[in-house]
Amino acid sequence: MSQKVYDYIICGAGASGLILASSMLDEKYFSNKKILLIEKENKKLNDRTWSFWEKKGGKFDNLISKSWSIGKFNSSNNTLKFNLDPFVYKTIRSSDFYKKLFNKLKLNKQIKILNLEVKKIINNKNEVVVNTNTKNFVGKYVFSSILEKDILKNSSFPYLKQHFEGWFIKTNKPFFDENETTLMDFSINQKNDTRFMYILPFKSNEALIEFTLFTKSILKKPEYEKVLKEYLTNKGINSYEILEKEQGIIPMTCYPFEKHNNSRVLFIGTAGGWTKASSGYTFKNIITKTELLINFLKRENDLTKFNLKSRFNFYDLILIDVLYNYNHLGNKIFSSLFRNNKPNKVLNFLDEKTNLIDELKIMYSFPWSIKILFIKALFKNLFKY
Repeated sequence: MSQKVYDYIICGAGASGLILASSMLDEKYFSNKKILLIEKENKKLNDRTWSFWEKKGGKFDNLISKSWSIGKFNSSNNTLKFNLDPFVYKTIRSSDFYKKLFNKLKLNKQIKILNLEVKKIINNKNEVVVNTNTKNFVGKYVFSSILEKDILKNSSFPYLKQHFEGWFIKTNKPFFDENETTLMDFSINQKNDTRFMYILPFKSNEALIEFTLFTKSILKKPEYEKVLKEYLTNKGINSYEILEKEQGIIPMTCYPFEKHNNSRVLFIGTAGGWTKASSGYTFKNIITKTELLINFLKRENDLTKFNLKSRFNFYDLILIDVLYNYNHLGNKIFSSLFRNNKPNKVLNFLDEKTNLIDELKIMYSFPWSIKILFIKALFKNLFKY
């Protein structure tokens, strides 16, 4: 008896794997395709929150747990408050996302979901074999969101870690304006790093308070907790209950993840370089790049042709290079970016939706001490793409 061959095997059921599987089910082109989704974990817990700015009427608006129309940016010496229009800052709890997407997939007979651990992916010219901890599966094409261990080790590309610990807290009296989100608060001691607090208020007495760093190495757990406690104390928040905690590490790099793709295997999500290198934002990028991938699959069958590179990758590389070598300047760089430009222009720029004139204006808005570092990084990395 010959082994069943799936049209598509998706390895990993995080945001990118689930959005890809769901998007395939939405398209008539894929209606007769057999799809296998492999995920080692039972995705039910709220293991993370995804937050992003977007216009109203987004793909997952029905899953939004809270949104904000006002943004704040704090540096050591001033506070900038701005209307996010035409954007809204949105947050989605992963537990709600997993429940909705898995329920949708389980209702469709063309997709099979297995809780197994992927060990290896082998491309055999006309098919791909996926080794798991129990058996092997064969597919015509494989999409994997599993980031290979040590893939970034010894890379010639600068690599920072965006690492964080966040506390969902409940206070005994109102402390927060639930209409305002603080995207970055650099008022904390930088310790020659790029460090900031991030605040999402869900109610006047409930909020996510997150300590985030863009650095080469992570901290020991007690250090995150110490900074969070000190920050809350300095804000006059002494009595609170910690409802949940979240922590994570997001790679910030322009490493060419696509070089690991081949004609039948494509890496997606963070493993495919879909994380915005200069900010660490991933969720909205996944939505955008999945739409491009779905359209690509309708007309092409060689996955090496799926190319997402643009001039924005080079901008990201320049910024990451400067932060890698001058990490203590993060506060100054981001403060200049938000203080000297209209916030909606900054968000459009980070969304890669600006034109060249807008981008030149943004670059010119930095002080000369920063511009010189950008120029040096430009020439240093000029031939990496």
